[in-house]
Amino acid sequence: MKLFVTGGTGFIGSHFINYAHKAGHEVIALKRANSISRVKLDKEPTWVEGKLDDELGDQIDGCDILIHLAAHSPNPPYDSLETCLYWNLNASLKLFNQAHHAGISNFLVAGSCFEYGKSGERYEYIPVDAPLEPTMTYPTSKAAASVAFSGWAIDKNVNLQILRIFQVFGEGEPQSRLWPSLKKSAMSGSDFPMTKGEQVRDFIYVKDVAKSFVSALEFENILPGNPIIQNIGTGHPQTVLEFSEYWWKKWKAKGDLLVGCKQYRNNEVMRFVPLVLSNKN
Repeated sequence: MKLFVTGGTGFIGSHFINYAHKAGHEVIALKRANSISRVKLDKEPTWVEGKLDDELGDQIDGCDILIHLAAHSPNPPYDSLETCLYWNLNASLKLFNQAHHAGISNFLVAGSCFEYGKSGERYEYIPVDAPLEPTMTYPTSKAAASVAFSGWAIDKNVNLQILRIFQVFGEGEPQSRLWPSLKKSAMSGSDFPMTKGEQVRDFIYVKDVAKSFVSALEFENILPGNPIIQNIGTGHPQTVLEFSEYWWKKWKAKGDLLVGCKQYRNNEVMRFVPLVLSNKN
């Protein structure tokens, strides 16, 4: 199939392109000027340089699926709500309309677990129909986008999948996040200051996320005008401390984990674990 991918140079996008090419798909990918892929690509896609709100109909024409992986301000400190809403909802919806006009009827979107926000704490395993109660600007914009994209798909009678990704980690991850920060300290022999690490998360390796998106390209059992939302995780919760201790030991770190040296973020959600196929029963 011929794919049009946004966020192609990003953390998840770079891995997705590698796996999409391995699966035999043709990839056209949107990237910002001067952006560089987070990981080495085994094969370069056909790059389109531009932004989500550009006129891209000619470049999209002839593609079979729009895979929307681009996200504005996905890591703290988040941008303003107005700016997040513009890029993650309004500009994205403009792109969707262009794709629909170009003949695309299959849309695959990367959602965020943080759309669930505070409601996540009320569930041992969060179902996809849990209320969306985001607490910060980026998650709020993603939650608004999920609702808007779903309504749009019903109105246009197209096929839509939203895959809400849980705590993804791995090669190419932004250096400010937990796993790369932990690795940097471990490799340098430094101590690593952290919170008490009581937050419960579902950590999923980025290559497994990329594979999930490639599998979803088949649009099996997806009906027009009937949007489907899925959680993407392992179904195996662990605390941030357990995750950190595992990798600290694996990397044979010489320093110490300084547990409790940092405060939790404001509005920190202490449990975020998805209901996925592996733990439905």
